[in-house]
Amino acid sequence: MTIFLASIAILGLTGLAGALLLYATSKRFAVETDPREEAVRDALPGANCGACGLKGCADFARECVVRGRLDGLTCPGAGAEGMARIASILGVKAESRERPVAVLRCNGSCEARPRPYAYDGARSCSIMNAVGVGTSGCAFGCLGCGDCVEVCRFDALKMNPETGLPEVDETKCTACGMCVAECPRRLFELRPRGRRDRRVWVACSSRDKGAVARKVCAAACIGCGKCFKACPFEAITISDNLAYINPDACRACGKCVGVCPTGAIHATFTPVAPKQDEN
Repeated sequence: MTIFLASIAILGLTGLAGALLLYATSKRFAVETDPREEAVRDALPGANCGACGLKGCADFARECVVRGRLDGLTCPGAGAEGMARIASILGVKAESRERPVAVLRCNGSCEARPRPYAYDGARSCSIMNAVGVGTSGCAFGCLGCGDCVEVCRFDALKMNPETGLPEVDETKCTACGMCVAECPRRLFELRPRGRRDRRVWVACSSRDKGAVARKVCAAACIGCGKCFKACPFEAITISDNLAYINPDACRACGKCVGVCPTGAIHATFTPVAPKQDEN
């Protein structure tokens, strides 16, 4: 019994000595942390999405404090209000930046794009794309498994069960770029919100020739060039059978929307129909 108690006492003293040694070591080699770093972290959304180009929110906060300025640093998730708060913490002037929004460059809904094939496997867009399968004849469109929804940290993406496509909630989108990086077919694009939230884009990514694209999807861009001819600002180019609208040159007049024969061009507003000549 005496030996047992002595063993317990020795173990206890050893543990205490070890704890004291660790405590002294931590104090001796402790790294002083700037209190502003914690304040910056509190101003961040804490999603660790990496949209800032760094590993996470802690690295972003540390970089802000180390630099002492916000040149080249921005957190899409924090928004203008959050970045203004961070600028105030650092004692610098906040830069006014327009936050872009994600748009889906596919309109291949269940109605527009027939699904002649069945898929019996893991519900993952990346897996389906890797093995070269899908449920439609379009090799460029949305695969509909919702990988983008899973990675969105801000609840800005939802799958529409009727269309089979993801939908972006622009009020929640922070332009973190997670959906852009996750989509194996690169169907998401971050575009400027536009003046008064007026945006126009081609909701298609098919590079098939017109007849082929239209055969597998009624809403596909067929590269006819009508939008190119209608645009008064030279904002539209046609390449590889696909139209693209340059957001920097586009003035959101909506003329291209009205002339598109397949409805592949989308707008966040209702374009004014051109006046008919009176005879």
